[in-house]
Amino acid sequence: MTDDSPTAPAKPNGGRARALLPDLTPWRTSRDFRLMWLAGVITTFGSFLTVVALPVQVKDLTGSAAAVGAIGAVELVPLIVFGLYGGALADAMDRKLLINATEAAQGLLAAALLVNTLLPHPEVWLLYVVAALSSALTGLQRPALDAIVQRIVPRDQLAAAASLNALRYQVGAIAGPSVAGLVIAWAGLSWAYTADTVTFAVSVCLGLGLRRSPAAHDAAPPSLRGIAQGARYAWSRKELLGTYAIDMAAMFFAYPAAIFPFLADDLHARWSLGLMYAAGSVGSLLVSLTSGWATRVHRHGRMVVLAAAGWGAAMVFAGWAGEIWLVLLCLAVAGGLDMISGIGRSTMWNQTIPDELRGRLAGIELLSYSVGPQLGQVRSGGVAALTSARTSVWSGGAACVAAVGLLAASLPALMAYDARGAARAPEQTPAAPRTADGVEIG
Repeated sequence: MTDDSPTAPAKPNGGRARALLPDLTPWRTSRDFRLMWLAGVITTFGSFLTVVALPVQVKDLTGSAAAVGAIGAVELVPLIVFGLYGGALADAMDRKLLINATEAAQGLLAAALLVNTLLPHPEVWLLYVVAALSSALTGLQRPALDAIVQRIVPRDQLAAAASLNALRYQVGAIAGPSVAGLVIAWAGLSWAYTADTVTFAVSVCLGLGLRRSPAAHDAAPPSLRGIAQGARYAWSRKELLGTYAIDMAAMFFAYPAAIFPFLADDLHARWSLGLMYAAGSVGSLLVSLTSGWATRVHRHGRMVVLAAAGWGAAMVFAGWAGEIWLVLLCLAVAGGLDMISGIGRSTMWNQTIPDELRGRLAGIELLSYSVGPQLGQVRSGGVAALTSARTSVWSGGAACVAAVGLLAASLPALMAYDARGAARAPEQTPAAPRTADGVEIG
């Protein structure tokens, strides 16, 4: 019996403090998880350099806010289409190969941005083409990245793996934009694209060290029928359907990033704009750094519902607050609650989805957490235009709380989900010999 069991004696203060820290077991015991985690930190950091540099370059070349906003428009459709296809592809081919091939292609796109920037007259159209292709590659790669975790990490470590992956992302989300601003201001756009290209090269080198992750011997080639099969499975599992629906509702109603510049103006604090964008990531990072408790949670459905409702409530207070520091605090709290919801969703997905469907379901998951923010920015901007920025924020938060409550009431399987009695994702068959770190040999 471990110290984490309900009947274990109370830990001393030092033990309780350590229990709050992230559970590093997946990092220590799984070689492939370590490689993926390190590659993810590096490539996320580099990608955020380009996330900042690309709109800056469009702005410099066109001087048009509409032209900058069009970047998101050209990214949305490829993400939807290739996200679904990438999910089917992840179930039909070696996931290691798919991850490394798309990572290398992303590096070539970063290099194309670098070459374009070095031209005497950079081409604006190429920036949109690269944005669309990069979004398509993300759609192809992300389901394989999500699906492979179930193979390289034991079931009882999936919550810890989700926390560590979230920590990896938040480090990049905070450090990347911060460094990008300095690099662009002092060295220029070309250096940002150069750094991104180098990070992709390093990530591919790490990815080549992963063990093969082949498809099942009876896996069917990607097809619309296969995608539909994944959708039918998701529909049949109401607890999974609930996680998708709640995440979509939370992001649609209460994702106000598009109106942060207007909110800063309303609060007479233009200097705070960068802090508004960073506040959510700071809150998420704090949760990730103290996520040891997540491994002892079993009612992940309730975890998702309560955290999503808390996200909406934090946005209500952010809209009501008249002081910028209170707004930043509310945004940080919202970011932390969103991270808690994300850990719960990821754990449920990995615990219950069969390996042969994992890629296709990961494609659906990709849509649930990427399309919502895109549509949420449209909603928040439209409401702000009709009313005010602050009204858009608090009303969206209130709508989020109401929507989450309705979804929880209509999907009792989500609230009843308990990892201790839930239907488990079956092990791969036939069972393959594994090393001490849980990875298949051969």
